[in-house]
Amino acid sequence: MKTAIVLSTHAARFNAVAFKGDFEANVAKIATWGYNGVELAIRDPKLVDANALLTMVNQHGLKVPAIGTGQAWGEEGLSFTDPAPDVRAAAIQRVCDHVPFAARTGAVIIIGLLRGIVKPGVEHEQAYAWLVEALQRCSATAAPHGVRLVLEPINRYETTLINNVDQGLALIEAVGADNFGLLLDTFHMNIEEPTIEDSIQAAGDRIFHFHVADSNRWYPGAGHLDFKSILDALFATGYQGFVSGEFMPLPDADTSAQRSIAHLRQIQGG
Repeated sequence: MKTAIVLSTHAARFNAVAFKGDFEANVAKIATWGYNGVELAIRDPKLVDANALLTMVNQHGLKVPAIGTGQAWGEEGLSFTDPAPDVRAAAIQRVCDHVPFAARTGAVIIIGLLRGIVKPGVEHEQAYAWLVEALQRCSATAAPHGVRLVLEPINRYETTLINNVDQGLALIEAVGADNFGLLLDTFHMNIEEPTIEDSIQAAGDRIFHFHVADSNRWYPGAGHLDFKSILDALFATGYQGFVSGEFMPLPDADTSAQRSIAHLRQIQGG
């Protein structure tokens, strides 16, 4: 099992990012604890020194399996489904701007809340059409570079656009791009899926990335989810990617990261 944890390159408002602040110090700690990768939360690739980031990550023997884009929504309000055409265009461009770094690292580009919400005055069908169009454009830009995009089904309390695996699979059909798949997150699945394991099986080889957080959005082992059963189901699909921790930094970032990897290693037999 290859493990990663989310690491922000900048200060961020989003609470379920365990590590923010001193990037180099955090990378060193994450490697020391035995993680294999860091999932980088990058608001705008133009604001980071890609060469410097990769040098630090590589020095510690880590990979970058994924790039999180949620800060563009949380900090700037960009989304694929905003009523304003210029905002939608900026969101699409932001994803496309991530492609060169993703191509260098082999990372997937995550579409979480960057997909947006259905805003007042906008019909759901219209928002969905904007979402499909945006994903088609982004996937087409990424494909020649061998880059994959993933959309994360997110629970109904945060958006009404794509809450579960069935909706995610229908979206994949609508987009029609081989390099577009799903990121499944156990926190959201616990809210939206009738049975997490069955939904993982249904998603099958369209699972391009996987997030773990327990039922309370703390680290795995702090809630009631059966991660042995969940991971057995995941790997039974043939999944060979990373299992990436995205959870609240509680009781603090260091403790949560260490307890998470310890729990995952224990249930996977080391």
